[in-house]
Amino acid sequence: MKIKVAVSGALGRMGREVVKAVVQAPDMELVGGVDPAAGGLGETTDIGAAVGMGKLDAALVTEISDLHPLPDVLVDFTEPGSAMKNVMYALEHGMHVVVGTTGLSQEDLRQTEQAAKAAGRGVVVAPNFAIGAVLMMHFAAKAARFFPQVEIIELHHDRKKDAPSGTAIKTAEMIHAAGKPSSAVPVEATVETVPGARGAEMAGIHINSVRLPGLIAHQEVIFGLPGQTLTIRHDSMSRESFMPGVLLAVREVVKTKGLVYGLENLLDL
Repeated sequence: MKIKVAVSGALGRMGREVVKAVVQAPDMELVGGVDPAAGGLGETTDIGAAVGMGKLDAALVTEISDLHPLPDVLVDFTEPGSAMKNVMYALEHGMHVVVGTTGLSQEDLRQTEQAAKAAGRGVVVAPNFAIGAVLMMHFAAKAARFFPQVEIIELHHDRKKDAPSGTAIKTAEMIHAAGKPSSAVPVEATVETVPGARGAEMAGIHINSVRLPGLIAHQEVIFGLPGQTLTIRHDSMSRESFMPGVLLAVREVVKTKGLVYGLENLLDL
């Protein structure tokens, strides 16, 4: 039996890619989409027509409460405030959820985990769905055991609303958990002649965010020891790079109860 999927944020750049990927997946059925911008499309209510794929016989609605039929899995690529409302509504109505929206707080994740367990449904939240990005974070955590000094540079398109990126935050968390802070070499104090020149700091790790047109999603993790550096970098050249991870999450979330944070937990690493 095919997994019934609906996409929230269906008219966004990531949402459109998810719609196409789900339609092309032989084990999935697209049953609908949600996007506030759908109200400005006039008589166009079919999601396929709205994203340039031709008629798909799946409705595009402005509110998640208007979805019919209800999907097995809701895939959400919206904004933090909208995403949390969508997650809670989906769980209350028996759906599993895959969340690609970044910028969720630790409190958001805590509430999501509690709600998912109470509903007996699964939620996968992934800061990055690109398999290469997941491996980059995995390798960075491995390297942290041997390179206690590290900085992160993340680069994204100029319309990304949150900084640092969810991927950078997740990377810093994984490095901090895997590293050995007691063996870290103290970094000499730097005087910022321009405030913020050293970027943000999380768990003792400096993170610099770049926002420019022409970029999609890129990150490099730079480790340093006397006489050597190690750089681990990943580049997403198109949003197509995220789709294998999204489809993997859809297939796995229906087998899950509770919260899974990070795609690495669905891979045999």
